[in-house]
Amino acid sequence: MFVRKNFTFKGIMSFSGGHLIWLTIWATLVPLFIETLHARDIHAFKVPWLPVSLVGTAVAFYVGFKNNSSYDRLWEARKIWGAIVNSSRMWGATVKSFVTNHFREKDMTDAEIKSYVRTLIYRHIGWLYSLRSQLLIPTQWEHLGQGGRMEKFTKMRMKTFGVGLFSDSVTEDTLPQCLPEDEIQRLINSQNTATQIIEQQSQDLKELRDLSLIDDFRHMELQQILNDFYTHQGKCERIKKFPLPRQY
Repeated sequence: MFVRKNFTFKGIMSFSGGHLIWLTIWATLVPLFIETLHARDIHAFKVPWLPVSLVGTAVAFYVGFKNNSSYDRLWEARKIWGAIVNSSRMWGATVKSFVTNHFREKDMTDAEIKSYVRTLIYRHIGWLYSLRSQLLIPTQWEHLGQGGRMEKFTKMRMKTFGVGLFSDSVTEDTLPQCLPEDEIQRLINSQNTATQIIEQQSQDLKELRDLSLIDDFRHMELQQILNDFYTHQGKCERIKKFPLPRQY
């Protein structure tokens, strides 16, 4: 996504310079070839204006539809990201205010309660990094999965402009700070680590209910937020795994 105010010539050339070069050469050689033939009284090649105008109109509709479809896809992803941010804030605030001694006959120490709260919040941060890592795995239909020159060129552009600015070592370094060691060994090898992290959160909520640190109402409210995270993750995976069809 381009967020700057203006396009620079250097930016245009680095992004689409290769296409501009060969299109310019092609658009120059074809008219020169036809004019050369006409200069020699060879009129076998003629391009009437009617097909040009018809094709131009069709291409204009095609490009407009493609731009609208691409922007709709971008805007959907932006709304999902906003929903994850809002639900994450809700999760942190709700966990901190709901997990208390209010329903226990024998109070726990503040340190014990803070330990439970810290585990739930830090594990959620681990879920965010795990989801990020899973969404960065290239699929077959992406340029990165096509191999050859296209794969090499895409990796170069990612390192310069895109997510490659932040290597996946960020996730590897952060997860041990967010999850207990035994959980990392168990969850990291799962086919869908992010989903398993949410499931572990649900198990911890059950434990908190058994310890009477939350009541049934608070349990349901917290579980509903976890269900929202399942929904947000599913929407992210839908965009990731379903390509914008080539014909569009």
